[in-house]
Amino acid sequence: MVRSAASLNASLDGLAAAEPRFAAAMERHGRPDPRISEPGVTTLLRTIVGQQVSVAAARSMWAKLEGKYGSPPDLGRVLVANDDELREAGLSRQKAGYARSLAGLVLSGELDLGKLPADDDEAVALLIKVKGIGRWSAEIYLLFAEGRGDVWPAGDLAVQVQIGRILGLADRPSEKQLRDLAEAWRPHRGAAALFAWHSYNSEGTAL
Repeated sequence: MVRSAASLNASLDGLAAAEPRFAAAMERHGRPDPRISEPGVTTLLRTIVGQQVSVAAARSMWAKLEGKYGSPPDLGRVLVANDDELREAGLSRQKAGYARSLAGLVLSGELDLGKLPADDDEAVALLIKVKGIGRWSAEIYLLFAEGRGDVWPAGDLAVQVQIGRILGLADRPSEKQLRDLAEAWRPHRGAAALFAWHSYNSEGTAL
């Protein structure tokens, strides 16, 4: 788990032992703090709302959604709302469909966010049944909301860039290359992702 400073630091210690170049990078950049989201449907719904918009726009849209459907939004009402009604709450037609998909899966019991499979790949496979939730979003949910210590969002551009820098690679690794490289870091890949974001922000974001 990487939900507390103690658990994250223990995982970072394991990562540094497995790959000395991480240890050297931690000396340069320091260590990240845990990044925690609240587990449950609200976090996933906020993920849908915030896709491909600025932080300010996402906040505005979320405020409209809560204003119309309650805080947290009433999934039963979201499920039966049409596109025009959800557009009044700030959602595009596409995001309205995604929101209804999430509401339907949760209300039917097909997606029980309190009892996701312990196996990370199985949990990802269940989460991506929600329209609009791809592998990256599912992995981010498992990492931040559940604190799963070995989740590896290898499709994240900043993670690819920074791991390439840490390892001294000539080119940014692809998602597949990064998944292969990180096999040696199990079960600390979640800490590797958190450190990659931390050091990427410390070092600069030029791609």
